[in-house]
Amino acid sequence: MRKFFYASLILFVFACGKEQHDLTVKVTVNGLKKGALYLKKMKNDNLITIDTVAVNGHSEIELHASLDSPEVFYLFLDKNSKEEKDRIAFFADKGVTEINTSVKNFGFTAKINGSPQQKTLEEYKLMMSRFNEQNLNLIKESFEAQKEGDTSKYNDVQNKYEKLLKRRYLFTVNFALNNKDSEVAPYLALTEIYDAKIKFLDTINQSLSPKVKASKYGKELQGFIDKIKASGEK
Repeated sequence: MRKFFYASLILFVFACGKEQHDLTVKVTVNGLKKGALYLKKMKNDNLITIDTVAVNGHSEIELHASLDSPEVFYLFLDKNSKEEKDRIAFFADKGVTEINTSVKNFGFTAKINGSPQQKTLEEYKLMMSRFNEQNLNLIKESFEAQKEGDTSKYNDVQNKYEKLLKRRYLFTVNFALNNKDSEVAPYLALTEIYDAKIKFLDTINQSLSPKVKASKYGKELQGFIDKIKASGEK
């Protein structure tokens, strides 16, 4: 009985002595022999470094951060090669986020397993990729029209672009409204359609759940809208 007590006490002391973190980011970078990884986030419109890990052969990489509410973080890679840096953006919540990628395609092939907000953001980005593809096609058509001196074709392409932009904005508004219980909603309003008409931003803001309203991006969206209304813009 006494042995059991001492063993339990040792485990308790060990557990209490182990530092606890709101967010743990476990990273695997295939092919990385030497370099540095930086965990960053936005603060006052600037990227600040939260944690750094120097890599020199070991494969198990962990970075940590404190977290009051779900937030977007950035994982930067410095390969120690001609100042070359890549980055991965991800939406984190308290707990563990796992990122698996490679040196060669660091920001393009990353697999992220973590928060439900990240899954929602990935769903949005998948839909946006279709809009972006259409946008690239229109840019190509516009360039060709200008090269050929075809004013009629150029104007037609511009009309298509404006309609595409409107559809993109409306899709983002609807996506935010359909995900009003996620912190992704105010984040998209602030980053994707910040220049939309105030009525759209206000509609998103009014639909947010109390929990999301009290989050980092919920508060920022409210402040952003208040600032616009104070300036008299519509």
